[in-house]
Amino acid sequence: MNKVTIIGAGSSFTKDIVVDMINIPNLGDEVTVGLIDLDPVRLDLARQLVEKVVSFAGRSWNVVASTDRKEVLPDSSFVINQIEVHGLQTVKYEYEIPLKYGVKQCIGDTLGPGGLFKTLRTLPAWLEIVRDIEVYCPDCVILNYTNPMSAVTLATVRTTQIPVVGLCHSIQNTSAQLAKYLDVPYEELKWRAGGINHMSWFLELSRNGQDLYPELKERMNDPELLRKDPVRLDAMKYLGAFVSESSGHFSEYIPYYRKREDLLERHCGVGYNGGTGFYANNWPIWRKENDEQILRRISGEEEISFESSNEYAAVIMDAIINHTPKVIYGNVANRGLIDNLPNDGVVEVACLVDRNGVHPTHFGKLPEHLAALCRSNMAFFDLAVSAVLNRDKEAALHALMIDPLTSAVCSLEEIQSMFNELYEAEKPYIAELR
Repeated sequence: MNKVTIIGAGSSFTKDIVVDMINIPNLGDEVTVGLIDLDPVRLDLARQLVEKVVSFAGRSWNVVASTDRKEVLPDSSFVINQIEVHGLQTVKYEYEIPLKYGVKQCIGDTLGPGGLFKTLRTLPAWLEIVRDIEVYCPDCVILNYTNPMSAVTLATVRTTQIPVVGLCHSIQNTSAQLAKYLDVPYEELKWRAGGINHMSWFLELSRNGQDLYPELKERMNDPELLRKDPVRLDAMKYLGAFVSESSGHFSEYIPYYRKREDLLERHCGVGYNGGTGFYANNWPIWRKENDEQILRRISGEEEISFESSNEYAAVIMDAIINHTPKVIYGNVANRGLIDNLPNDGVVEVACLVDRNGVHPTHFGKLPEHLAALCRSNMAFFDLAVSAVLNRDKEAALHALMIDPLTSAVCSLEEIQSMFNELYEAEKPYIAELR
């Protein structure tokens, strides 16, 4: 029997993951979908939706749901992490307090003040879950979707021997976007990427042996194209490679675009393209809308699509269960995969998946200037994770001090003041640091 357990089942990912599982060949009916969420209302919505999806697909899969993970975890083959820890209570703090100091975040869930405090409130809860996974399903594979991706995966790698791979959709989405920008059929675009989550670099873009970067640089002279992806295209112009995460996210991971109002106006548009406060102002609304959409799907008011998504979770399951090798891009322990990035960090590279699990492939070296940008982010993650594992308040403060955006805007004194204010505001939601 194959059992897949989803932790944080109230997430919008759950429906897509279950549909993708239904589309895996030869799974049969000996499947159990386990659902875990601390919110009993959202858990019940997830259960009803999954049961409806399974029923509509004509499957007789077993669906089990509980707020107590110890009831669901036993015998899981795959555990999918998509938890959100105290996000509704803290999203305004993590945007509005840094804003007072001139730090203007667009998303704030990976780096920066928002990413740091999301790490501080997410990791303690997640590591407790990992301890239970070790007890109840030690032979499983952990698939992590929770941001900050690199920090959550790094903490997992450092605290357990259970196989873990961090999964994102930025590589899939960006390679498809690049094909559209270049008017090239996706299946004819040859590309190669590597780096870290949200900062993987497409070092090769070609078609039939022809380098497509000169064409992409020429096309970015079109104002309409530049408006679609302003930060990534501008960065490519100077750095020489296109990056894997959206303009809004990426603008926060480097020190160049969000430190002055004129730069924000020139390069950072609205929404995901870099709008200040976009995530903080909209995420509570999106969460409410997601729950409302689930209700419409349960009632039959909205049709349920059975088209596969581009997420990698089911691809990994298919490869392992059906012994059909696949290639994914995963976030994994470096261990010599990218030669000029820290060996004890987490990197994003192509991985072969087969009946024996996930096998990362050697990437080689990044161009040094791109590696340096990745290393700045990896140092932040290392300090943030160490702060949680060692309950070290100073390490958390130092993470914020070396954050690319925060350090571009604030003095060290201001960063310490901002950190203290955030720490006091979020004390009820984070583990106490010494």
